[in-house]
Amino acid sequence: MGLASRRAAPGDAHAAVVLSAAIYGARPSPVFEERIKHAIDLYHTGRVRRIVFTGGVAPGDVRAEAAVARAYALGRGVPPEAMLCEAGSRTTYENLLAARTLLGSEPGRPRLLLVSDPLHMARALAMARELGLDAAPAPTPTTRFTGKRSRLRFLLRESYFLGAYLARRPFVRPPDRWPAEGELPPCE
Repeated sequence: MGLASRRAAPGDAHAAVVLSAAIYGARPSPVFEERIKHAIDLYHTGRVRRIVFTGGVAPGDVRAEAAVARAYALGRGVPPEAMLCEAGSRTTYENLLAARTLLGSEPGRPRLLLVSDPLHMARALAMARELGLDAAPAPTPTTRFTGKRSRLRFLLRESYFLGAYLARRPFVRPPDRWPAEGELPPCE
């Protein structure tokens, strides 16, 4: 798979895990909105039975990214019982650790679809697999990084973070749980 993953994984999955992005007050950023809308579409078309929203409170924000995503999905017909949500993670790695903790009580090893921007997918998939998640890509069909300059800047950023992640992998063992069971902040 290349650095930019554009193909959605074939077949259905237990849940879509939406990796967080910025919010503006009570609204998702355009990048985050694309991710949320894609997960909602996966749910409404029956490709997933649940949506997992991740993302805590960024510096300067008063709401958690996951709470904004959950409210957005509720307003578009996703029932509360079809959503899991956590409000403590701040990075892609923490998003995935929190999703793993949330889904830990699910029977078996649920198949997941990771929902993110195509340019972010390679790093997210590498992390998910390291954490033992049965994850497949479900990149947003479009990217908000359409201009040559913004696309190049994001691609360089992702290349840097992917390289840094791969370089540290042999030296860092992922925790069994994060955060400890019962310590995931709710996002209501």
